[in-house]
Amino acid sequence: MTDTLSGRCRCGQVSWRTEGPVLWAGHCHCESCRRASSAAFTSFFGVKRAGIAWRGKLAVSLSSEGRIARKFCPACGTHMTVETTMWPKDAHLYAASLDDPALFQPQAHFHYAERVPWVSIVDDLPKYPGSADDTEPLP
Repeated sequence: MTDTLSGRCRCGQVSWRTEGPVLWAGHCHCESCRRASSAAFTSFFGVKRAGIAWRGKLAVSLSSEGRIARKFCPACGTHMTVETTMWPKDAHLYAASLDDPALFQPQAHFHYAERVPWVSIVDDLPKYPGSADDTEPLP
């Protein structure tokens, strides 16, 4: 994935730009992300928080006892970023918010043990039962 990336919400009131570098990119299958996005899994990539230039105001929803901040456009509700206390200097940006979604290059599946049973994944990406930080990929 290129280092210069930009994206926006559905209505255009919130946008972002980053010069990267992209730290990681993948699909998250955890229950928290699924419920927050109402999707079978969510595709993210990580960058340094300090490297993101935001335009517009974001609303915040806290979850996991305040350890996770999910930020979204208050006008249209588009989810824009997730920030956690686990990675205090990083931000996870939603790949679907990219101005050019073709730039997203996933590297792995995370929290694969929590995936929904009705989605069939047929790619060759590594599949971690939890996060890549705490476990080896599944065989």
